Amino acid sequence: MTWIIGCTTRPHNDLDFSEACKYISAAGYSDVAVFGGVVTSKSSKKDVAGVRSAANDSGLTPSMLLGTTNLSDNLEKDIDDYRRLIDNAAELGAKWLLDCGTGNEAQFANYFELMRQCAPHAEIAGVQITMKPHGGISLTVDDLIRANDEVDHPAFGICYDPGNIIYYTKGELRPELYVENIASRTTTFIIKDCVLVAGEPDVMVTPGEGLVDFKKVIGDLVANGFDGPLYLECVGGKALADINRDIAASLTFVRNILADQ
Repeated sequence: MTWIIGCTTRPHNDLDFSEACKYISAAGYSDVAVFGGVVTSKSSKKDVAGVRSAANDSGLTPSMLLGTTNLSDNLEKDIDDYRRLIDNAAELGAKWLLDCGTGNEAQFANYFELMRQCAPHAEIAGVQITMKPHGGISLTVDDLIRANDEVDHPAFGICYDPGNIIYYTKGELRPELYVENIASRTTTFIIKDCVLVAGEPDVMVTPGEGLVDFKKVIGDLVANGFDGPLYLECVGGKALADINRDIAASLTFVRNILADQ
C-alpha cells in the first residue's frame, strides 16, 4: 500500500510557514502537519486559504492541523469555538485535527462532552479528530482508550505518539507494551522518539536514536490493522542544515520499516 508520511512544522518552528514547507517538501515529504498556531479557530477564511496555498505551492498537502481545545466555564461557547476550529481545518484541506486533550482534571467531563458534541460536526466536515498522549486526560494508553470510549464516535480516534508515552510518564511506561490494546482505536501516528537524561525526558531526538523501538511499535500497529497516516514531529538537529538532514533521514527510516511490513 501507499503510506502517507508527513512532517509537522515543529522542526522548523523558527521559520515562517511557507519557508518551512519548502524544506519539508525538499526532504521528500508529501504532507505537512500545520503546527504553531498558524491556523486557529479565530483564523479568517482568507488567512486559512493563504496557509493552504503556501503548502500547495511547495507541493505539500496540509493534511493535519494541530488544534487547541479551549475549555472555560461556558461549555456552549467552547463547543462553538471548537466547531469553528473544525471548519477551519476543513477549509485548510486537513483531514486530521490533532488534539492534545486537557491537563485540568476539573474539565475532564467537559472535555468529553465537548468532543461528543463536536464529533458529528467533524464527520460532516470530513475531518477526523485524533487525540494524542499529552499528559492529564491523555497520560496513559488506558486514558486514551477511556477517552475514545467516552466520546464513542467514528470521527474521534487516537493518535499514537510513542515518544510522549515515555516523556509524560518519565519512562515509567513503554509504548511497545500497549500497541495491541490501542491499535483498533488508532487513526494516526506521530513519529517521535524520547531519551532520558539523568531521569529527565527529552523528545528533541531524531527517531531511531532514542528509547522507542519503532520497528515493534509500527510493526504491531500495522499487524493490527493500522494504515496511517504518520507524521514526524521532532528531530535532534539544532542548526537548519542539521534539521533538514534529520527530517530526510527520518523519512527514510520510517519508509524502511514500513517496507518490511
